[in-house]
Amino acid sequence: MTEGHHPMGHILCLVTDAYGGNGGIALFNRDVVQALCDNPDVVNVTVVPRVISTIEEPVPAKALIDRSGLGGIAAYVRAVLRHVMGKERLSMVYCAHVNLIPVAWLAAMLLRIPWVLCLYGVEAWVPLPRRVNRHLAAKADLVLSISTVTESRFRSWCPVDPARCHLLPNAIKAEDYALTAKDTELTERFGLSGRTVVLTVGRLSELEQAKGFDRVIAALPAVRAEIPDICYVIVGEGGDRARLEALARETGVADAVKLIGFIPEDQKMKAYSLADAYVMPSTGEGFGFVYLEAMACGIPVVGSSIDGSAEALRHGELGQLVDPDDPDGLVKAILTAVRQPRSIPDGLRYFSFANFSARLNAALATLDVRR
Repeated sequence: MTEGHHPMGHILCLVTDAYGGNGGIALFNRDVVQALCDNPDVVNVTVVPRVISTIEEPVPAKALIDRSGLGGIAAYVRAVLRHVMGKERLSMVYCAHVNLIPVAWLAAMLLRIPWVLCLYGVEAWVPLPRRVNRHLAAKADLVLSISTVTESRFRSWCPVDPARCHLLPNAIKAEDYALTAKDTELTERFGLSGRTVVLTVGRLSELEQAKGFDRVIAALPAVRAEIPDICYVIVGEGGDRARLEALARETGVADAVKLIGFIPEDQKMKAYSLADAYVMPSTGEGFGFVYLEAMACGIPVVGSSIDGSAEALRHGELGQLVDPDDPDGLVKAILTAVRQPRSIPDGLRYFSFANFSARLNAALATLDVRR
C-alpha cells in the first residue's frame, strides 16, 4: 500500500435495487459494486436491496446480497442493523438513493464510520420532502453525483461542502455492444422494413412526462415532409402510453408511431439496431445512460441541451444537442441525424468502465476510513 492509502475493508451498500433490478439506477448500482469489488483494498461488499424484481445476475466474488430487507421498510432497517451489530467491522456505508439517507446515516453514526451519498437526477434536484432527509443529506462525508447538473441543483438547496462532492457519470461497457445491421426478426415483427427509424427508449411515466416522446411526435409531420418513410419507435412501457397514442392520432402521424413496449435486456442491442437515429429531447434527465447505449451501437444521437443529457453527449462532442422547447431546431436535428452514417464515436471511451472505476475509487480514497 502506498503512503496515505488506507484499506477500505468491509463496505455496507444500501440500494433501492441492483442485482435483479431493471433500469438505469440498478445498472449504475451494479457497476458501483463491481468497481468496489475490483478494488484490492476492499475485503467485501454487502449489498442490501429494497427490491428485487427480476432474475438476479451473477454477482462479483467479493459481493454478498442480503435479501432479508425485502419485506418493507421495517425489515430493511432490521437487516441493516444486523450488519451494524455484526462481528464484521464495517469501514464505510454507501447510500445509493436519497430515500435511504436516514438508514445510512444511522448506521454510520452508530459505527462512527463515513457514509457516502450518491445522486442520480430529479429526485435530488429539489428539496427532499422529509425535513430529516434534507438535514441529514448535508452530513454525508462524500457526495457522488452522476452529473454536474444534478450536483448543482442538489447544492442549491443542500448546504453540503463542495469539497466533498465528486462527479461519477455512468459507465458503458462497449464490449457488450456493437454496430450491427438492422435485426431482421424485429424489423419484420414491427413492420419496419424500408422505414427510416427514429428511436427513443424509456419509461412512459404519466407523472414526469420528461423524456420528450411528445416533442418527437409533434415534430414528425415536418420530418415526414422531408422523409416520407419515417417511423418513430418508442421502446418502454408505462401509464403515459394512452396519451402518446392519442397525441399521435391528433397529430395525424399514428401510422408513423410504434409503441412496441418493453424489450428484455438481452434483446436491447437488437432494438437499437433498428434505429437510424436515437432522439430524446428530455427535460429531466440526470444523465441519460441510453445515449451511451445508442452510441455504443453506432447510432447518431440527438439529446437535450438543458439537463444531464448534455454531459452524456460531452456537450455536443458525441452528438447533437437541442433545446426541447425549440420545435424547428428539433426537426433539423432529426433530419441531420437520420442522414448521418453510423459510427461509434471515439470519445465514448471517456465513459469506459475502467474510467468509472478509477473515478469512484479516487473519490473514496479521500475518505478517512480508519476512524
